[in-house]
Amino acid sequence: MQTIPPLPGAAGNEPNREPGDGSAVDNLVQQIKGYIQSNGLTVGDTLPSERELGEKFAAARNTVREAVRILKAYGVVDVRPKVGAVIVNRHMDAVLDLFSFQLSISRETFLDIQGFRRLIEVGSADAIFLAVTDADIARFRKLNQAILDAPTKVEAAERDFGFHAALLELADNQTVLNVYTTMKPIIVKLMETGKESHGLQGTYDTHTRILDALEKRDRLGFQYWMSNHLDHGLGFIDRSVDAQNTEETAPDA
Repeated sequence: MQTIPPLPGAAGNEPNREPGDGSAVDNLVQQIKGYIQSNGLTVGDTLPSERELGEKFAAARNTVREAVRILKAYGVVDVRPKVGAVIVNRHMDAVLDLFSFQLSISRETFLDIQGFRRLIEVGSADAIFLAVTDADIARFRKLNQAILDAPTKVEAAERDFGFHAALLELADNQTVLNVYTTMKPIIVKLMETGKESHGLQGTYDTHTRILDALEKRDRLGFQYWMSNHLDHGLGFIDRSVDAQNTEETAPDA
């Protein structure tokens, strides 16, 4: 039977801690993360059983279970029947779930998110221009038409996000794309708010100007129209917030 290597911080090997240095669960989470790193565990590998973790860290069973639950919430492990805790790489999914709890859209939220997008999408212009081909531009025009043809504002917003994500893919920076993707729930919600009446046509028209600048290899034009596009929805957000406030203050029938 293979012996499990000692875990960092195991009984008799744990660094001295001052009282109040985090809860027992928090400490155990950090110890397990250290164990994963120091033993070179990767996706698909399994952690020791809850009993073994408890023995090696002198931790109560409930403490071990809570620590594993937190690691699962982080997207670090997945608990499978008859197998136990398996190392996974779902931290991006965990962050997406977190952003999905953003329930309301305010003017401040809009400005913050669009400011983030401006840093990413306008800031990636040079990398996009280095990589773009005529075939890419033709593909983007089809994506833009698909937004206009979408049967619902929800579907239009999903396609709109896909359009912008496809542009960022040209920058060939996976970290940038990952960060952008983590924001998808709230970005899509913003896009839905702007897909009313002529908001959808406005999205299509500004996308067209962005693509025209890209086709002409006009960096300044691309950056101008992208910034203009990111500001475009502010009027829709203001009207949406006003309507929401009116509903909240309206007297009960």
